[in-house]
Amino acid sequence: MIHVPCDTTAISLGANDIVQRIRALAPDMPIKRNGTRGLFWLEPLIEVQTEHGLVAYGPCEVEDITPQLLAGGDHPKRLGDIEQHPYLAQQNRLTFARIGKIDPLNLDDYCAMDGFQGLTAALEMTPQDIVDEVKNSGLRGRGGAAFPTGIKWQTVLDADSEQKYIVCNADEGDSGTFADRLVMECDPYQLIEGMIIAGLAVGARQGYIYLRREYPLADRILRGAIENCYSQGWLGDDIQQSGRAFDLEVRLGADAYICGEETSLLESLEGKRGLVRSKPPLPALKGLFGQPTVVNNVLSLSAVPFILAQGAQAYADCGFGRSRGTLPIQLAGNIAQGGLIEIDFGISLQRVLNEFGGGTASGQPFKAVQVGGPLGAYLAPDEFHLPMDYEAFSAESAVLGHGGVVAFDESVNMAEQARFSMEFCAAESCGKCTPCRIGSTRGVEVIDRIKAGDQPQANLELLNDLCDTMEMGSLCAMGGMTPFPVRSAVKKFAADFGLEETPT
Repeated sequence: MIHVPCDTTAISLGANDIVQRIRALAPDMPIKRNGTRGLFWLEPLIEVQTEHGLVAYGPCEVEDITPQLLAGGDHPKRLGDIEQHPYLAQQNRLTFARIGKIDPLNLDDYCAMDGFQGLTAALEMTPQDIVDEVKNSGLRGRGGAAFPTGIKWQTVLDADSEQKYIVCNADEGDSGTFADRLVMECDPYQLIEGMIIAGLAVGARQGYIYLRREYPLADRILRGAIENCYSQGWLGDDIQQSGRAFDLEVRLGADAYICGEETSLLESLEGKRGLVRSKPPLPALKGLFGQPTVVNNVLSLSAVPFILAQGAQAYADCGFGRSRGTLPIQLAGNIAQGGLIEIDFGISLQRVLNEFGGGTASGQPFKAVQVGGPLGAYLAPDEFHLPMDYEAFSAESAVLGHGGVVAFDESVNMAEQARFSMEFCAAESCGKCTPCRIGSTRGVEVIDRIKAGDQPQANLELLNDLCDTMEMGSLCAMGGMTPFPVRSAVKKFAADFGLEETPT
């Protein structure tokens, strides 16, 4: 048997063409379409089953597929046992333990690798016991706020309502992020299991996955997985003859970055324009259709099955400080070895970039790294010692967020990056509040004047005042956090703005 990835990344690099080549050379050879292992610089990465185990080859092109390779023999692209590769061997994969190993839609594959063990345990527990387990694990939301997941669930459990909802925010829009997509394309049953457990925990019988419209393959795989779960009794009115019920649907997003904000997402899910809601009330008390609602992202919900199966302590034993468990780090941008890393919180950014990333793809030194998406601050090389931890990043006015890491070498112009941040906000703002809607447009204009040398000091003061207004006056993080990358770029890379010295 030969394993060929079927996720978006591998397909975009020619995996389907490789399948056709294999079928032409060896019509009787079984082909397993698994997901990616997350080593993107080696995709398409194929693995051949031999009597000594799986032998990996990559990155493969169609012409690399030879009879010798199909037999697991010597080949210029031979990598051996990919599990022993340093990129994988140093990781601690809890959430991503199955990706690259299973057929995403094969329920038997999933169950053979501990699938549904967490749900099976949860079916024997009270709702409060489930919530307590999640609380004790230390699991936090994998977004900007990093809010404790168990506290959110407790609020919804305690809410007095006959109708409650579980909503998965799968509108993954941050630059350099793809971990949600890998879960949905490579291990969709894990997300489904996590959502069912959440429903059992808070008394919700209905769930929705709000999926980014630009993920058509994830859409197809999720819908297929949900259909299989209904047919095998893992979803519906009587889950595994337990008398417990949960229904699940996929809804496509509105092609808008702002719909990644939870209240804007809920408005869109209700069929309205994706405008940010004022808070309070919190979605946990008055969310979807005015009912108590758990809104978690893909990574938070996908961590839950491990916690219920292995126990809260097994998860809490990993991590750093208040950041417990593991962090899926996504390496992108100007990086030699882009891909997914799942490792305990606390690893330094320096190790991520050099030991895993292998430095820049261009070979030039790093100039800046943006962590946490387009609203995250830019970090200079003298800050790469920072541990990947929510509190450590927050102390430096930076954002860990969803774990996306986008690298830039010395060729980048940071004034252009700062301008892009304001321009991005202007394009993606929902328009409800003035600081975000107008402030971002004025921000582009002010940065242009600074770059042109038009009264740079006066315009720098104006930019700082504008950032204060956006940060303190915006309804949500779209406008409130746009100043983070702008201010960090001005402070750390003044020369790119034509400024003689670093502003204080």
